[in-house]
Amino acid sequence: MVLSLVGGATLCGAAALLLLLLSTATDHWMQYRYSGNASNQGLWRFCINRKCHAHTLTVAFWDATRAFILLSVGSAFAGVVLGFLASNRPMSSRVRTGGIALLLSGFFGLLALAIYTGGMVNFFGKRYIDWRFSWSYILGWIGIILALGSGVLQLYAYKRSIAEPAPAPASVSDS
Repeated sequence: MVLSLVGGATLCGAAALLLLLLSTATDHWMQYRYSGNASNQGLWRFCINRKCHAHTLTVAFWDATRAFILLSVGSAFAGVVLGFLASNRPMSSRVRTGGIALLLSGFFGLLALAIYTGGMVNFFGKRYIDWRFSWSYILGWIGIILALGSGVLQLYAYKRSIAEPAPAPASVSDS
């Protein structure tokens, strides 16, 4: 039972890592209209009428969002690797450390998206009427939820493996 918990938590963490990577790398965190053209932007580039350019503005909330989302991806990677390394030994401290890394990943991702949300509402909400958060942003939120859930599951699996008594060794009788 405990082994399946660790495996499930690691699989959930791998899904979180994949979603956080997709969210970080894509340019669809928000969509808006600029001079009548469909536009979108991510953390690294903005695209107007399907022509993409690197961000030229240095805005503090973008830098903070980038830093925290990269910390989130790195922590999720560490948690998944530790989960895979310890998937056949639930009492290993790697399971506990992996769970903590995945919880940290969720926390860093939560900070990143909270900062981005507040910054966008204040920055773009005053400049553009027709704008909305897009699918990359939503994938980030789903990744955060999965990272937090997998971290909790790994910590639960570790605690449960500590609480269960070890099976008694088979005795050999002399006949």
